[in-house]
Amino acid sequence: MNADDHALIVKTITWPDETSTRKWAQQLARQSGLARALITLHGDLGAGKTTLARHLLTALGVQGRIKSPTYAVVEAYTLDSLGTPAVNIWHFDFYRFNDPDEWEEAGFRDVFASDGLKLVEWPDKAGAYLPQADLAITLESLSDTSRRVTLVAHTALGRDLIATV
Repeated sequence: MNADDHALIVKTITWPDETSTRKWAQQLARQSGLARALITLHGDLGAGKTTLARHLLTALGVQGRIKSPTYAVVEAYTLDSLGTPAVNIWHFDFYRFNDPDEWEEAGFRDVFASDGLKLVEWPDKAGAYLPQADLAITLESLSDTSRRVTLVAHTALGRDLIATV
C-alpha cells in the first residue's frame, strides 16, 4: 500500500462571509505541501471560485492585481517567498472550453506534469485529460455572502492539506 492508497477524505464547512473565505485561504496558504498540489475548484457561476483563488494567491504572496483567467485560460506566477527554488503557480479557468481536446491542444500536459501549485476552475471542461486532483473544493452559494464548502482529498497530499484547515 502506498501513501495515496486511502479512502476519500471529505470535510464540509460553511463560510458565513468573504472574511471567512479569506481567513481559510490564509490557513491553506501556510500548509507545507501546497506548493506541489493540484486543486480543483467546483461550483456554479458566482459561487466564489475566483474569489477563493484570489485570496489564496494573495496569502501566498502574489502582489498587485490578480486577474481572472477566464479569457486568458491561465495566469502564471512565480514566487520566491515559498522556498528555494522559486515556486510556480498556475491559475486555470477552463470555463470557455467547448471540448476537452482544447486542454491537450493548448499544451497543458507539460504544465501539469511539472512542479508547482495548480488551481483549476471548471476542471470538468478538461475531461479525462486533467490529472487527479489532490484536493477538490466545491463551493455552493447559500446566500449573497455565505458558502457551503465541501473539501474532498483524493491523495495523501490532499488529506494533509485539509487536515488542519
